[in-house]
Formats: sequence, structure tokens, C-alpha cells
Amino acid sequence: MNKNHPLKPRELVSKLDHYIIGQNEAKKSVAIAVRNRWRRQQVGGEMEKEIYPNNIIMIGPTGVGKTEVARRLSMIVDAPYVKMEATKFTEVGYIGRDVEAMVRSLMDVAVKMVGSQKREGVREKAEEMAENRILEQLLPASPEEDMSATREKLRERLRKGIFEDRKIEIDLQKRERPLIEVLGAIGPEELNIGLQDALSNLMPTSTKKKFITVKEAREIFIKEESDKLIDREELIEEAKWKTENSGVIFIDEIDKIVSEGSRSGPDVSRQGVQRDLLPLVEGTTVNTKYGPVNTDHILFISAGAFTSTSPADLIPELQGRFPIRVEFNDLTREDFLRILIEPDNSLVKQYKALFLAEGYKLDFTDKALALIADYSKRVNEISENIGARRLQTVMNALLEDYLFGMPDIPEKQINIDEKYVEEKLEKIVEDKDLSRYIL
Repeated sequence: MNKNHPLKPRELVSKLDHYIIGQNEAKKSVAIAVRNRWRRQQVGGEMEKEIYPNNIIMIGPTGVGKTEVARRLSMIVDAPYVKMEATKFTEVGYIGRDVEAMVRSLMDVAVKMVGSQKREGVREKAEEMAENRILEQLLPASPEEDMSATREKLRERLRKGIFEDRKIEIDLQKRERPLIEVLGAIGPEELNIGLQDALSNLMPTSTKKKFITVKEAREIFIKEESDKLIDREELIEEAKWKTENSGVIFIDEIDKIVSEGSRSGPDVSRQGVQRDLLPLVEGTTVNTKYGPVNTDHILFISAGAFTSTSPADLIPELQGRFPIRVEFNDLTREDFLRILIEPDNSLVKQYKALFLAEGYKLDFTDKALALIADYSKRVNEISENIGARRLQTVMNALLEDYLFGMPDIPEKQINIDEKYVEEKLEKIVEDKDLSRYIL
């Protein structure tokens, strides 16, 4: 297992700065939490087991970067990551998903992640084996004569892409799925999954002949040959290690399962979800279709607006398991402007790429960008505050005519200036009713 983690907290924050503007305290907290996991792995011995992750509660309105901070960080450190909404779960005994499903989802992500990495590692060998299978179809072996010279000529032409559109017949394998839902909607979810998989394995595999192009067949063959070259048990073991030691579970809308004082009706189930979450965060073993997974060192990051409640309204035991609390700031006009242009995936860069795909060059003046940021901030103030997501609605309204007219617009250079922004948005922003429905 690769336990090395080369990035320091300062370097993690620097990488996050490429995608998220501001919110420095939050970035510092998650960077420290991630680095601490690597530090724990260096401790070794019994003490390694005693050091638990610094779970985090993020507090702030929608659209200020709570989810993006956790998601981007997981991508940077190559950690399995799942985002779950707390409202999707119910207390055990009620109809709905139980909280352990989030651990099973995390393990699924880890298996796919490790599988993808391992396939990349054997891709060169798999491509060679796939190539041989294609050549078998193009020129079947004959016991009477030596076909090696002819086959090598075909191989050379195949690599040049001459046969890409030639159709060949291949056998597609298909495993029959059971036609019944095991246990219906009752019983533990992991038991249902386990029985489904067991029945699937017992079902016979059937093959279906199909004519497809060489280009399509190559990818199918590469996947099949890669799977043959990968040790499945080793893959699952590595995925389990990644899940248990570097997995991140992001629980959004945790404030929606906080009781506001009543102890009857739906609040009973909300409190129950909190109680069910507690053993996961404290550390327990969850059965998955890949085997048991321990949650002791999974990093849990929760987030919520907490407009009518506060983290102090969570049950005390759960509060204690989220020791780090970070408050996200409302976005200023300057933040909106920076979000528009600075991140590697900024909206301005995205729209420029979309226009370029149609053969157009899109440019904005500095004053136009400042005005877009100003309108976005104003709309958030007079209607629902949806944070940076407001920029998307404003930009779409601003560029709608061009997006609809391309590629029939004759002028290939499109310049958006302050006057154009005012003409397109001023009336909408000033009219509160229009703003509410359009922006």
C-alpha cells in the first residue's frame, strides 16, 4: 500500500486556491485534517490506532464553496470521496436508506478508483493482447500454413488505423441478473446486496454474437484483457485500505436533521438519524459486498446553513465527534469578480471554451466583468442567496442570444462590454419579479 503523502498543508491550500476563492480558514482546517492522516500512518504501533481524524462541521449559506472544498481536496490527494445528503437517510426501522449505505458507497468508489489505476498499469499488455484478438478475427490461424508474415503485415496496417471502420464478429459475454428482488424492501441493505450478488454469480453467463467495428472491439477487448491481468483480491484489499485510511464522506444538509425543539412527528426520525450516524463517526464495522469495512479513520466532513439552528443543537455525542467547526463567509462583490475569472475552471474560461467549440472568440472587458459581479451580488441580496451559483444564472441570461444563435452569427469575434451587460441585465435586476423568475 502506498502510504506516502507528499503535500504539506500549505501546498494543499495553494492547490485549492486554483479552484476556490477565499474561505481560507476552511481550507486550512481540511488541509490539516488530511495531513494529520498521513502523520498518523507514520506513527506506527499501537498509537497509530489511537489517533482519530479531526472531523469537521462547515457552517455557511449555499453556494460559498463548502462542497467544493471537500471534493477538490479529495481529488488532489487521490482519496475516495462520496457526498451524501443527510435528508436522504432515515432512522433504522423507518422506510428509507440507512446511514451505513454511505460507507458502502465509499467502498464502491474506492474499488472503481483502484481498478482504474490498475487497468492503467496493465494497459500496454492488455492492448497487445487485444490487438492479437482482433488479428485473429481479421486473419484466423490456419494449421496448414504459416501465417506469421501475413499477420505481421496486417498488424502494421492495424496500428496505422486502416481497419478502424472494418466490422468484425465478436462474442459479448452477458451474465443474467436474477428476476426477483431479494427480500423486497425489507432487511438490512448489505444482506440484500450480498444475496443479489450471490444469485448473480450462480446465474449462467450467456454470449451474444455481434458485429462491431474494430475501433469498438479494441476497447471491449482491452477491458476484458485488463480484468484478466488484475488480481481481484489484491484490488479489493487495496481499495479497502484506501477507504479505511483515506476515505472522505461529506454529509451535506446536516442542519436538516437537527430538531428545532419539538420531540414529535418528523423530529423523532431526525434525532434517530443522528443516533445512527454516531457509531459510524465513532468507529464501527460495516458489511459491504466486498467484505467488512472499518470506519475508525474515515474522515467525516459535514455541512449545513444552520439558519434556524446551530451545531449546538446536534445531540451532544455527535457534536463531540465533530470537533473542528469552520464558518464560511458570505461572498462579497470582489469575491464574485475573482470567482468569475481566477479559478482554473472559472465561468469565463468555461464560456470561452464553449464559444471556441463553435469557432468563436469570446472576450469580456474589465468593466463588464465587474458589472456582472455587481449584478450577481445584488440579485442575491434581493432574492434567495444562492452564493456563487448566481453567477451561472446571470451569465446564461447575459449570453443566451449568442448561445442560441451560434453557429449562424457572421461575426466570429464577440466582445462583451459594460454597455451590453447593462442592456441585457439592468431591466431584469431592477424588476424584482423578473429577477426572481429569470435569475
